[in-house]
Parts: sequence; structure tokens; C-alpha cells
Amino acid sequence: MDSSIKHLHFRSNFFPSIVNHLTTTTFRRKPPLLSVINHPLMAMTTNGLSSKIIRSFLRRVNSSSPSTTTTATQRFRLAQRTTINTTTTTIFPPPPSSPPSPAAAAEVSRDTIFDFEDTKGLFSSVTTGKLLRSAANLNLAAVEPAVDLGVWVMRSRLMHVGILREIVLGVIKHTSYEHFVAGSDTGEAGRTVKRLWESGLRGMLDYGLEHAVDNESCDKNAREFIETVESTQVLPLSSVSFVVVKITAICPVSLLKRVSDLLRWEYKNPSSMNLPWKLKTLPIFSESSPFYHTLQKPDPLTQQEEHDLELAHQRLINICNKSIECNVPVVIDAEDTSIQPGIDYFTYSAAVMYNRGEKPQIFGTIQAYLKDAGERLFETKRAADKMGLPVGFKLVRGAYMWSESQLANSIGVESPIHDSIDETHDCYNGCASFMLDEVANGPGGLILATHNLESAKLAAQKARELGIGKDSEKLEFASLYGMSEAMTFGLRNAGFGVSKYLPFGPVDQIMPYLLRRAEENKGLLSSSNLDRQLMMKELKRRMKAYVGQGLMDTESRLKSEAGSIVKLN
Repeated sequence: MDSSIKHLHFRSNFFPSIVNHLTTTTFRRKPPLLSVINHPLMAMTTNGLSSKIIRSFLRRVNSSSPSTTTTATQRFRLAQRTTINTTTTTIFPPPPSSPPSPAAAAEVSRDTIFDFEDTKGLFSSVTTGKLLRSAANLNLAAVEPAVDLGVWVMRSRLMHVGILREIVLGVIKHTSYEHFVAGSDTGEAGRTVKRLWESGLRGMLDYGLEHAVDNESCDKNAREFIETVESTQVLPLSSVSFVVVKITAICPVSLLKRVSDLLRWEYKNPSSMNLPWKLKTLPIFSESSPFYHTLQKPDPLTQQEEHDLELAHQRLINICNKSIECNVPVVIDAEDTSIQPGIDYFTYSAAVMYNRGEKPQIFGTIQAYLKDAGERLFETKRAADKMGLPVGFKLVRGAYMWSESQLANSIGVESPIHDSIDETHDCYNGCASFMLDEVANGPGGLILATHNLESAKLAAQKARELGIGKDSEKLEFASLYGMSEAMTFGLRNAGFGVSKYLPFGPVDQIMPYLLRRAEENKGLLSSSNLDRQLMMKELKRRMKAYVGQGLMDTESRLKSEAGSIVKLN
């Protein structure tokens, strides 16, 4: 298909086709991966909590009972008709009245991705102790008043009192931090990777660095990223799927804002702007991208700013060189739209330099809750194809809904975010479908970072139809460490490559980062009922099996003793 026709077809049919074919969904929005955790500080639940918190917690625990049928669970038992796979599929087919034919059984096996009835197989690699801790942490995390209390404590003056600060951080370290964070350093994160590898999963290492403000902190952060890449060499081969890099950690945020403004202005006014520092890159904008951040022509970069930009590029080059040496690809995180053009500029200029052959070395991130996400994805992929470059994307939903909408409303412009959650779902599923088609027939790679079970199911069905499995190395599902365990193990059991996003770092260093994520993703953990329900079901099954085995052993022992008495008599 001619590229111009293909583009027209994409723009005219991409999202309408989704709307026309996608059945009305009732599931709640699940925020993406690569904003780290709705990390509640539920460790602060003490005897002094209000009765409201306690009642809320008890309701959460009771709702985890497998006998309680939730709307979400019912929904996943229904057949779905989708744009990714337009055949009707049933995740939990009802028992047939008569034995199915071999052909029918094969069809059910092909379409079924998740088997949540078999909790023994689902959690086979999880110890009972780990399962107990996970269930307890998720139940506590679902109590939103506890989350609010934890955030308040962490931002209060109590954290300036030495002994109180140590107590709070100590409690957090052995509860929520232990559940959602991979460790304090590369050594602890490496041990987490090994445990995941033994369970059939891989790790995406993400050192929890703060935004940098000067060259000194950028240099330090770049060294931390390089050490993270180097740490993969003592781990099992291929146990680390990606190392995550934040451009905001190696380039001062103020400079990223300046670069983004200049790139926006150049796109809208190409004849009035010359950017002598600009490297060869891939498309960063589409016609529907938000440009209201740059309302007037920005001044050119100063000599010092150009020097600082060159230093930032060199830091990224050093990281990429090390990643090639260690054979570990890099995925670059996304941020808010005020600085995302600058981040994409770094990402795509590095992709032009390093991506060769069939498998990308540098992956960018597309946030599907943005209205321009589909167009930018297509434009970038088309340009990469023309240049003969493999291009890789991590697809997420997005993490800055409140701040993006707040800024747009404050200046009276249209929000860059989709007007409804259904539109975001459509965009995510459509982008996933498009990229699966692309990588199935050519070079490239796709990371589907999601906690949304429906999106995972649809993509897995299509990938299976296209023959994209674990061995192809073109598709990786990903979710946050400590989250969406049922989906994670279900995809693993279905034969797909699955990674857990592993933030790591010292408690006091990583907590500010996790607090921001908690505010951005509030409510994510409170909707994790499926994990809690299935964990409780498996714990009850194991308890019954343990008690049953004990009774059998006792009965066997008594029979043996009785037999001995008979022989003696």
C-alpha cells in the first residue's frame, strides 16, 4: 500500500473502526506501567486509625473471598467481540452438556488466554509465605484512607524528627516498600530478578532517580544508569529484558523545557526557526499534538545551554554504548507534554544512531491517553521504515491526567487527553493492534505495559494468531512489580514473554518518586480485587490441601500402629 494512502487509511479508519467494533466495556480504567506504583504508605495503619479506615479495610478483606462474585470477575467471564480479534471468545467457557469434539476443544484452547479457575497452576511458582504477604499488602493498599494518611505523614513535619523518621521508614521498608520495590541497590534488585527468572518472568530495571537540576547531578545519575546496565552481566542470560532510563535524570528539566519549546515552534513555523544543534531524528509531533505550551517564539539556546545539551547527549550515548556492550536494550520513560518533545528528541536521535537490523536497541514510550498518540505512533513508524530502522515502542496509557487537564483548563484550551476512558481504551488497543501487525511482518519491537486485563487478553489473542510468541522477542508484556499478578502469571502460562517493572533504590531516595506515583494513580490498588480474590482462593486451597494431607498422614500412622499391635498379639 502506498504510504500516503496507508496514512489516510490509518487516520480515517484507525479509531472509528475501533469504536464501531468494540463492545461497550464496563471495566474501570487501569493506569499504565511505566508510571510506577500507586504506592500507598499503608504501613501507617496503627491502633489510632479512625473507625472509618478499619471498616474500609474489613470490607476489602471480606470482598476478597472467592465466594464473592464481583462485577469485574463476571465481566471477564463474558465473551468479548473486539477490533483486535473479531472472533467471539470465552475466557471461562461453561461446561458443555456433552464432550466437545476435538476440533471444538482445539478452538477453545486457541482462544483461551487466561485460566483463573486453576489457581494452583497460576501461583505454582509463589511460596505460601510470599502469597500471604502479597495478599496482606494488597488488602491494606486498597484502603484509600490509609493511603491518604500515609501520604500526609510522609509530607508532614514528623519526617523531620530523627527517631520518628527512622521508625516510619523502617515500617515502610518491611511492608509496602518490600512488596512494590525490588530493593535498595543493584545487588538486591539482582536477587529479585533471579527470583522472577526462576518463576519464568524477566525484569525491567529502573533505578529510582529524581529529576536533575544541574550537570553535577546529571553526571551522577548517568553513572548510576551505567552501573545498572553493568549489573546485568552477573545475572542469568536474558533475565533482564530492559534497563529503564529517564531523560529527566540526565538532562536538567529546565533545559528539556527549552528544547521542547524550540522544537514545537520549529514544527509550527519551520521557516522562522533554525536549530543548529538539532541532530537527525524521527517525527516528534503530529498535527493534533498540543502546542499551547509554547505561545510565543522562544529565544535560541544560549552558548551555555547548547554546551549543556551536548553534555546530556553524551551521557545518553555513554549509556547506550554500555547497553550494546552488555546486550541489554534501553527503554526511555515518558513524562508530561511540557517536556515530552525534548524527551522524544533524545530518544529518537539515539534510535537513529543505534537501532539496526531487526531488533531495536532503543525503545521510546507512547502514552495512549493523549489524543495525538495514534498519529505520532504511525508517523514515527513510517519514517523509521523509510530509513530502514527497526523502531521499538513501550505502549502505556498515561500518568499525568490531572496535571495535563488542569493546565489546559487554566489557559482555556482543549485538553490533550482523550475525553473519555473508552476513547483511551480504544486508542491503546488500536495502537497495540497496529504495532502487532507491523512487527509480525517486519522489524521492530513492542512492550505492552498494562494492568488492564482486557487489553492484555486482546493483544495476546492477536499475537497468537500472528504467531508472535516468546521466542520471537518482538513482544513483551509488562506490569509493575507487586501488581497484576494474576494477569502476569496468566500471560506467562499462555506462552508469552512477561516482564515486571522493577523500581529500586534506598527507601528515603525512592519514596518521593513513589509518592508522586501514588497521587497520580490513586485508586489503582483499590481496584485490584481480582488479584486479592485469586490469592485468597489459592491460600484456602493450600490450607485445605495441607489439612487434608495431615489427616491422611495421621490415618496412615494410626493404621500402621494398629497393624503393629495386631502382629504383637
